[in-house]
Amino acid sequence: MKSIEVKGTARTIAERSSEQARALKVIRKNGGVPCVLYGGNEVVHFTVTNEGLRNLVYTPHIYVVDLDIDGKKVNAILKDIQFHPVKDTILHVDFYQIDEAKPIVMEVPVQLEGLAEGVKAGGKLALQMRKIKVKALFNVIPERLIVNVSHLGLGKTVKVGELSYEGLELISAKEAVVCAVKLTRAARGAAAAAGK
Repeated sequence: MKSIEVKGTARTIAERSSEQARALKVIRKNGGVPCVLYGGNEVVHFTVTNEGLRNLVYTPHIYVVDLDIDGKKVNAILKDIQFHPVKDTILHVDFYQIDEAKPIVMEVPVQLEGLAEGVKAGGKLALQMRKIKVKALFNVIPERLIVNVSHLGLGKTVKVGELSYEGLELISAKEAVVCAVKLTRAARGAAAAAGK
């Protein structure tokens, strides 16, 4: 897995919720994003610039985040992100500190490989799940999960339960469809003609 550096500045949390809300408003108004780091000995509240998160958030890739909070460095993963419902700006980010001995849960992008039999017969290959949730030690998690579709016929699917990868536990629902070869009008016509 690739790594990316994100620099942050520690922030203190106000005791009263009204003061806290006001402080968060000021951070966002000044182009910052309030963040929280979980998983370590203590919960760390810090701020990152919007620009500092751009390459981590707006990408199809997954990263180990080299967090630098006022010079203190830790490895983490992006755990959760909240966007503004209208403007689509980042409101809040949660990070989770990596412990090399403990498995983490993470969504890994899916990459389809091969030319499906059903596509050769006129069907259309559709990727239904862009990411699959996995549980593993962070150094075992690949950048993407390769799914070979060469054997996939017309009207057939690949479900999460049919996949397995060494060292990874797939957490997504076993019955969830990862990809399917859908029948097109042309394929239906060819099948009907072949059936006559």
